[in-house]
Amino acid sequence: MPITNQQVTGHAFLRQMYEDSYFPDHIVDRGRAILLRLCERIEAEQPSDPEALYALTQAATEEFNLLDAEFVAAGSGIETVAREWIGDEFWFVASAYRFTDVDGEELIAGRDW
Repeated sequence: MPITNQQVTGHAFLRQMYEDSYFPDHIVDRGRAILLRLCERIEAEQPSDPEALYALTQAATEEFNLLDAEFVAAGSGIETVAREWIGDEFWFVASAYRFTDVDGEELIAGRDW
């Protein structure tokens, strides 16, 4: 299902990670794909309240948990600054779909990075 939200289609997800050679692009690509799948799910399922959105973001967070192992294996990792960047992307997604009153920490509460 193609994404229809214009804010999302025009957004450069994980731009800072692509600009930092510490993060291998091929793994950042997988992180970008996680975020795009999250957007697709939001558009398909149309969560009606924050709890429904949190369920979707938690699934995406779990995918990032697995992705962290790939970063580590490549000599990288989701460290402090990357945590902030990824968290900001989750907040961007929530905001793009008009969930501006959600808790940014709750969006990624299941993270272990």
